[in-house]
Amino acid sequence: MATPVPHGVPDGPGAAPVPPELAKLLRDQLEAVADEVEEEVRAQVPEYAARSADERYRALLRSGVVQALTLFVDHIADPRAQGDSITAIYHELGRGEALEGHSLETLQSALRVGGMHAWRLLGRTTEELGLDSAVMAGLAGLAFRTVHEVAEAAAAGYAEGQSRSTDELERRRGRLLGLLLGEGPLSPEAVRDMAHGARWTVPPYVAVVVLAASPDQREEERPLAAAGALVDMESRPPRMLVPDPDGSGGFGGRAFTLALRGRPAAIGPTVPLTEAARSLRWATRALGLMGRGILPRQGVVRCADHLSTLLLHSDEPMLDLLRVRALAPLDTVSEQQRGRLAETLLAWLLTGSNVPDVAARLHIHPQTVRYRLRQLEKVFGEAALHDPANRLDLILALTSAQKNEEFLNSRP
Repeated sequence: MATPVPHGVPDGPGAAPVPPELAKLLRDQLEAVADEVEEEVRAQVPEYAARSADERYRALLRSGVVQALTLFVDHIADPRAQGDSITAIYHELGRGEALEGHSLETLQSALRVGGMHAWRLLGRTTEELGLDSAVMAGLAGLAFRTVHEVAEAAAAGYAEGQSRSTDELERRRGRLLGLLLGEGPLSPEAVRDMAHGARWTVPPYVAVVVLAASPDQREEERPLAAAGALVDMESRPPRMLVPDPDGSGGFGGRAFTLALRGRPAAIGPTVPLTEAARSLRWATRALGLMGRGILPRQGVVRCADHLSTLLLHSDEPMLDLLRVRALAPLDTVSEQQRGRLAETLLAWLLTGSNVPDVAARLHIHPQTVRYRLRQLEKVFGEAALHDPANRLDLILALTSAQKNEEFLNSRP
């Protein structure tokens, strides 16, 4: 953000008819002028007034004022002087403002206020010396040149600092996300300290979103994260921690889906911040079930909407054992019969053993339902179909088998 050069700024040898001996006179007054300029900046620029108790910022302000005045006097002494060492200092000042997360406008305001006040003080001095208008015009040109050079250096430094600040902020947020999603115990103090360094507001509740991996990780496929979200697109699967998911930082229905740019995703349950790893585990499990077709393959799946399915598949070996034991009687019938009988049995169990409801649900004749039920009583035994504990096992086994069609089709 370079400051435009005003018309009439001297730009080369002999451009300003200013007597070089004026430089010595002004240099002798430099500290006194710096005192007044520094006081004016603190009075006129609120940000510097607020930092007046900070010795570091007082020193930075003082240094900036002295260096700018020195550069101006150097230009009077030798218009050919480039002042590289001084503009380098302003480059660092601008860079420091960016790294501290401050606006460049604060530094630019200080330059404007300080420059105008220094010019007023200079006018008083030149009036006392009786300098003519040509000299005043030359001094004005050198003053504009000085302000332009330091402002341009500060803007370049600020741009560099912003770039580095953004990279560093991303690294800090990445480390914070790693801490929050790690398996070890979380220290609230450590979280607060790391969140402060990452400029992240600590929320009471969060949810973790995991995304289906993209093979080429193109930038245009990167999700538009919710406000305050911590994102790690390098992990497998990519993940995003969303603060206050049920409040102002919520998923926003269709808006959140659009922000994911069409990528399938699973949203873990909302949990306290210290339990973020648990939300990640459930979201990751849900994404795995999406890949297998047990949960919808496309769109956004919320774990809160599929708790029973997630619970059923939380221990796959145990679920397999339940299915094998509960559905063992179906091994005695043909594959074609197995599918029809399993479908009918589940509908019968879920509808409270109501034959007309089963028929309507399966779009078949009630007499067909009764026929299949007689077959099921032969296969399972009438007592087993009416035993409450056995009925629950059958519902769980049949529900999971229905979501995993390969299970029924692969039975001997």
